[in-house]
Amino acid sequence: MRAYKELSENELLALKEDLNKQYEEAKAKGLKLDMSRGKPAPSQLDMEMDFLDVIDSKSLLKTENGTDCRNYGLLDGIPEAKKLMADMIGVSAENVIVCGNASLNIMYDTVARSMIFGVLGSTPWCKLDKVKFLCPVPGYDRHFAITEQFGIEMINIPMTKDGPDMDLVEKYVNEDPTVKGIWCVPKYSNPQGYTYSDETVKRFANLRPAAEDFRIFWDNAYVIHELYEDRSDELLEILAECTKAGNPDMVYEFCSTSKVTFPGAGISAVASSKANLDFMKKTMTIQTIGYDKINQLRHVRYFKNIDGMKEHMKKHAQVMRPKFEAVLRVLERELEGLGIGTWTEPKGGYFISFDAMEGCAKAIVEKCKEAGVVLTGAGATYPYKRDPKDSNIRLAPTFPSSEELAMATDLFVLCVKLVSVEKFLKK
Repeated sequence: MRAYKELSENELLALKEDLNKQYEEAKAKGLKLDMSRGKPAPSQLDMEMDFLDVIDSKSLLKTENGTDCRNYGLLDGIPEAKKLMADMIGVSAENVIVCGNASLNIMYDTVARSMIFGVLGSTPWCKLDKVKFLCPVPGYDRHFAITEQFGIEMINIPMTKDGPDMDLVEKYVNEDPTVKGIWCVPKYSNPQGYTYSDETVKRFANLRPAAEDFRIFWDNAYVIHELYEDRSDELLEILAECTKAGNPDMVYEFCSTSKVTFPGAGISAVASSKANLDFMKKTMTIQTIGYDKINQLRHVRYFKNIDGMKEHMKKHAQVMRPKFEAVLRVLERELEGLGIGTWTEPKGGYFISFDAMEGCAKAIVEKCKEAGVVLTGAGATYPYKRDPKDSNIRLAPTFPSSEELAMATDLFVLCVKLVSVEKFLKK
């Protein structure tokens, strides 16, 4: 296939006419498909229904230390759940607090706590004239929504295949005391699917922040979400690296089972230094008597250990992998060599990141919507929903059925071609 930039105006006009005809035919199908969020498919949820059978009215609901899970107690989680979540991210159980069903909730609370009470005795952020966060882009829209809600200024940090641009991160963190945090999805990043290199993790651990209350918000959401057993990515453990570098308090790490068991009924955890966890617990004891220990116990009895959890994730991969590969095949078959888009090929996580020609993403997403396919909004992967190049689109292949995914992807590439042709004709 010839690149669009090599086509004459007459060739572009003829191509546009043909693409418009295909687009009208696609619209006539009356599609109603949603690829806007990275949700497990119904088939993934169906395969773990036996999770609900682990505990019933005849079950002994006591932990290994004798605590009755039906009652109050154990603010930081039952011992078995602390170990399970610690093993999931490769830290010690003593560095973990197990919470409710969503790590997003812990991240929100951690920012709110810092705003109201400060960080380990520092001035509460709400009393400061300026608070800034670094935001690797493209990134996770819900991270950006949290900091935006609290009026925190967000600064774009470009992503590379090895992680955020660490030269920029070091410059901001080490020189500007108003920079208080950075959002990170270090393994199979949302949306590109990149995993931070060992060098990147070590450079994070060796930061010398100008602000004593600077923290790395390490959202390890996809730590065990592999698509391929034989070529999965490895991520260096950040807490240990920070301790080695003399920065034991610099990181909060978050994780959950939201896409391991049921997203609405998982368990989540935060891992950090003893000093950070002790400070968190001071407000948590006012906030809650304790989280759902019965659900924690159910997770432990279902998986038994981290090996059981990883075996379970292989079942998810069997459902997800063909969908990712199907989307990538269509992108390669239909767009390779045209010079109108690039995309990532992740080995895990939940997303594929697509970069259209500059100034085209909003138009592509709108055309898809008009024809019945809802994608993540253009700009959502950037703070304030402002993609400076209007090029990035997050594709979420997991939720639709295989048949729906095929129709949605065909329509997507058609819209990419059509908008790109129109872009060239306007030049």
